[in-house]
Amino acid sequence: MSRTQSSIDFGADAPEVARALIGATLLVDGVGGLIVETEAYDRSEPASHSHRGPTPRNAVMFGPPGHAYVYRSYGLHWCLNVVCREAGHGAGVLIRALQPTHGLEVMRARRGLHEERLLCAGPGRVGQALGITLAYGGLALDAPPFSLLAAPAGAAPDIVTGPRIGISKALALPWRFGLRGSRYLSRRF
Repeated sequence: MSRTQSSIDFGADAPEVARALIGATLLVDGVGGLIVETEAYDRSEPASHSHRGPTPRNAVMFGPPGHAYVYRSYGLHWCLNVVCREAGHGAGVLIRALQPTHGLEVMRARRGLHEERLLCAGPGRVGQALGITLAYGGLALDAPPFSLLAAPAGAAPDIVTGPRIGISKALALPWRFGLRGSRYLSRRF
C-alpha cells in the first residue's frame, strides 16, 4: 500500500474528519480494513467525552490531532477514536465500522466468529477485532502499530449521514457518516 494519511487533515473540525475517514484503510499491526462508518464528537456538544473539559480519562482528546483516543464502553468494549482539531480543543471521531480486508483469520479468532460482515460492525467489535486496548491510547496513527491510509485520490466515496447511535444528548446532530450501500455498517441509515 503506497497511500499515506497526508490527505486527511486531522486539524479540521470533527465532522469534516469523520467524512474524510470514510473510505480510508485502518490497520493495526497489519489487521483491519476499509473504514465504512464514523461518528464525530466535539467539546461544544454534550454527547462528547470532552464536553466538561479535560480529565485523566479523556486527556488524549485534548492532545495533538492524529492520535488515538481509546476508552472502554459500558465496561466491556474498547473503542477507538481519532483525535482532531487543534491540541487543547477536545474533539474526536469514533471508528464505528470497518469492512475487513486484512488479517481476517486473526479477527475471526479474536472475535470468536466466522461471519465476515459482523467482525467489525460496531465500535466494540472494531476494538476487539483489531486488538485495541488502553495501551493504544495516545499513540500516533501515522506510526506503528497503526497504519492509516487515505482513500485513493479521486475516489470520492458516496457518503450518507444521520444521527449518532447510543447517545441521549445532542441527538439532532447528523454526525454519523457511512459508506452508502455498505453491508458492513453497524446499523442502516
